[in-house]
Amino acid sequence: MRTPATSFAKIVTFYRRYHRMPSYQEIAQLVRYRSKSPAFKLVDKLIEQGRLVKDASGRLLPTKYFHEIPWLGTVIAGYPSPAEEELLDTLSLEEYLVSNKDATYMLRVKGDSMIEAGIMPGDLVLVERREQAKSGEIVIAEVDGEWTMKTYRKRGRKITLEPANKKYQPIVPKEEIRIAAIVKAVIRKY
Repeated sequence: MRTPATSFAKIVTFYRRYHRMPSYQEIAQLVRYRSKSPAFKLVDKLIEQGRLVKDASGRLLPTKYFHEIPWLGTVIAGYPSPAEEELLDTLSLEEYLVSNKDATYMLRVKGDSMIEAGIMPGDLVLVERREQAKSGEIVIAEVDGEWTMKTYRKRGRKITLEPANKKYQPIVPKEEIRIAAIVKAVIRKY
């Protein structure tokens, strides 16, 4: 039985496999329609549900539903407990991690000065472009002409950039400091 939900799942699978939206002809083939006409009706229904959108030229575009990951619950990191798996919801990592898409970008971490903050060499950091920082935030900053990632501390008028590794000394700007971004998340692939 073809329902909009199962048909939509096939469109999402196509998108993830080919990294593009299917044509109406491909949608008809995916859901085993004999012609494109029912595919147009299906797309209209999915647009009504907010699962698909069209751009100004009428091309289909993916929505947040194409990037969601099932959220099954929580896991105990202490003593083992019986696992109960239930689908709680779905979660878009972009929606969860990014609050200002236009000001957000990623950087790859080089160096070990932030390891005690859980930021390891090779990690990706998701940062939000911002020129001001609050004391305690991890920042991307240009200090006296060189770029670094450290914890921003401000006490009175004194600004210090603190590493999270005992091997390194705090940095006190000699001439100038320019905050470029605030670290919002760390991404690590195992």
